Amino acid sequence: MSWLESSFMARRGVAGGKPGTTHELTMEKQGKYHYVYGPYVDPVLHIQPGDIVVAETHDAFEGKLKTEQDKPSEKLNMPFGNPQNGPIHVAGVVKGDVIAVHIHDIAPRGPQPVGTTVLMHGFGGLVATNNTAMLHDPLPEMVRKMTVDRSGIQFNEKIKLPYEPFLGTLGVSPEIEAVSAVQPDYWGGNMDLPDMAPGAVAYFPVHHEGGYVYLGDCHATQGDGELAGAAIEMPATVTIQIDLIKNWPIKWPRLENEEFIMAIGSTRPMEDAARIAYCELIDWMVKDYGFDKLEAYLLLTQAGRVRLGNMVDPKYTLGASIKKSIIG
Repeated sequence: MSWLESSFMARRGVAGGKPGTTHELTMEKQGKYHYVYGPYVDPVLHIQPGDIVVAETHDAFEGKLKTEQDKPSEKLNMPFGNPQNGPIHVAGVVKGDVIAVHIHDIAPRGPQPVGTTVLMHGFGGLVATNNTAMLHDPLPEMVRKMTVDRSGIQFNEKIKLPYEPFLGTLGVSPEIEAVSAVQPDYWGGNMDLPDMAPGAVAYFPVHHEGGYVYLGDCHATQGDGELAGAAIEMPATVTIQIDLIKNWPIKWPRLENEEFIMAIGSTRPMEDAARIAYCELIDWMVKDYGFDKLEAYLLLTQAGRVRLGNMVDPKYTLGASIKKSIIG
């Protein structure tokens, strides 16, 4: 039996984890890509719980960095980063529900070299930014283009990295805000969390009728923290399955895969993001696994794990997890 049959999506979802109709969300059908998560645009697609969406995503730069001679400061117009597919309206979804997204596949799309990473002014974990003011000059700008396919990523002549794709941005609309797609928070967004990978199921608390699912910013691989501010960004063909869960109140995004469950927090400072994630994970263990709160607290002290998504965005993202084999 596949672990998916015992997932929260399969056990609690309206569609029971069973696939429905497949919808193509090509670049042409998407039309205008969006740079904010919010409720103020019309849905580009209406689906039923269980339906599958195959979406053509842009890279984080909307394809504007075409050569290694391009300068991000000349080609990009920040904060217009992370163009998003969507929003996708899911029938029957209301505030207080949960949207479940099973990530089926992420494939590189377009002519090679399809991968791009950069150093850019005012962005990164080890440089001066708008939030961390310094007097020193910015580092030089740099663009690197790389061949990416399922066999790996040609980082340079000597180094080939494994292909470990994931969705940098995934989430639902806030209730009244329209918020930059560069920022993560309780709706998901730009979490840059490598566990948002094929095979995983992500869960998001709904704040707007229909959910309004957004996705984009695919990465071919990324180290913990996305240190310089850009992973190996790539346009992609993304296949996801979306379901609806009723009567399962959660406050922050969650994720599960075959090995573990994870709660996700995004804020600054970084330790408060970890606190959000661990508090949400304890709540999950109490309500769905029968733990006493203090017993869960003690257990996570010994067996909890933290994944650093990003340490470069307006808010940092951390995921707190525990192996399913431990909690049963």
